[in-house]
Amino acid sequence: MRLLVVCLGNICRSPMAEGLIRARIEASPLRGRVDVDSAGTGDWHVGQPPDRRAISTARRHGIEIGGQRARELVAADGERFDWLLCADGDNLDAVRRRIDPSCHPRAERLLVWAGIAAADVPDPYTGDERAFERVWALLDAAADGVVARLLAESAAAPRRSP
Repeated sequence: MRLLVVCLGNICRSPMAEGLIRARIEASPLRGRVDVDSAGTGDWHVGQPPDRRAISTARRHGIEIGGQRARELVAADGERFDWLLCADGDNLDAVRRRIDPSCHPRAERLLVWAGIAAADVPDPYTGDERAFERVWALLDAAADGVVARLLAESAAAPRRSP
């Protein structure tokens, strides 16, 4: 299974979500079976590390994301990833404009897909540390929801005989 988390610039929401989801997966029975990456719909920050506030927020919660580098979403991501999980509706619209229409059913807002809420993850970029903490709380719940959904789907999948 391959998951791609998408936000606008790939320096705030999606790198924090990538780090959180990856950590939760590594601590679950899904370890080694799910790959997580992130991308942005814009190219402003390509090659840059996450925003310093995103890095410090993640570190406060025991997750290191400083080694990540921003990248821009490309059309091929629609084929390479099983799910494209978008921070908000604008990102979802941008993703759907870039990927093949046959991949549209696999693009969704992160909080909706994770079963948390029919809501967007707000962009903390213009906010302060508190804005990043509020986003972290949403992403923390989303990471739990992602793992729960994947575990449920894994349990429901038909077993192959050896």
